[in-house]
Amino acid sequence: MNTVRLNITLPKEIARQLDSMVGPKKKSDFIAETLRQRIEKIQYEELQGLLEEGYKSTKQESLSMAKEFEPFDLEGWDEY
Repeated sequence: MNTVRLNITLPKEIARQLDSMVGPKKKSDFIAETLRQRIEKIQYEELQGLLEEGYKSTKQESLSMAKEFEPFDLEGWDEY
């Protein structure tokens, strides 16, 4: 895996918690995995928003098409 060295600034309490949780040798892996998960969550939420917009914008068109084909969908079914 290609890596890039970064210099980041954290609040003292978060840095202390990070040290106590993962130790001094595993901070980079922990931070990278945490960022990866957060980025995936943001991308997923953005995709969900786009899909929701798309469904809302085509709602009326979909309803019109369903109404147009309703007689054919019911064709051959017994009356209840």
